[in-house]
Amino acid sequence: MTAPRPYAEVIGDPIKQSKSPAIHGFWIEKLDLDAEYRAAQVTPEGLADYLANARSDENWAGCNVTMPHKQAIIPLLDSMDPLAEKVGAVNTVVRQPDGTLRGFNTDVGGFLEPLAGLLDQTHLFRMARVLGTGGASRAVITALDRHNIVLVLAGRNTDKAAELIAELTGARDHHIAPLAHFAEPTDFAFDDREGCLDLIVNTTPLGMRGQPPLPFDFSHAPPRSVCYDIVTDPLETEFLKNARAQGLATIDGLSMLIGQAAEAFELFFGKKPPRGDDAQLRERLMQ
Repeated sequence: MTAPRPYAEVIGDPIKQSKSPAIHGFWIEKLDLDAEYRAAQVTPEGLADYLANARSDENWAGCNVTMPHKQAIIPLLDSMDPLAEKVGAVNTVVRQPDGTLRGFNTDVGGFLEPLAGLLDQTHLFRMARVLGTGGASRAVITALDRHNIVLVLAGRNTDKAAELIAELTGARDHHIAPLAHFAEPTDFAFDDREGCLDLIVNTTPLGMRGQPPLPFDFSHAPPRSVCYDIVTDPLETEFLKNARAQGLATIDGLSMLIGQAAEAFELFFGKKPPRGDDAQLRERLMQ
């Protein structure tokens, strides 16, 4: 008889599009771990039962959490990491030795990882135009606010945007704009922004396969802006393609996805993933 192996999984509804099994499976293979990583479709109605069963399974190390459960799962957990509590969203649940369930948010670290080199520099001024006020924006807003970046949060509902800024930052020097504002050209004359850091981040599903493209006019992009799209399917969104055509630096959604997965992997299995193989992992994910 083969002893059961520890495993983790990703849960969501739907779930078949998730790249998490490929990412974690790649690292398990590279480290030759006696472990598994799976995907499980869990409906909102089935979430409580899923967690109840997980508590009693000593081989269940935890799960990554995707739509639509990142906030709904919170009242079903026994404890929260302070960062997850601050963000108000959980994307990773870890079973503790006593069987209790603790929620974490690794999206913040995953989002910041490809920006680390820029954020280590000194800037005269830092501003980020964050497009979208959905669940994905919560980690992005929290991450950027922790690095003294002035935010312009754009949403279809500006009241919701203002509430989100107040909840997550408490600061009054951030700004709110309607999302439609960035779809129309502007004649605003930017300076050359030397010594400044400007980010434009798409947290909306616009540009995702099956969705219309993100309406963004690049007259709103200051010189030297860095454009970051957290969409992963397709990896080459129209937003990023147009940004490169403008000569701007870009960051794609795989960067955040792999970064957040790396933090979760260590929480599940107690080992750091082999990040020196990221290029090979990217190739596998793009097949």
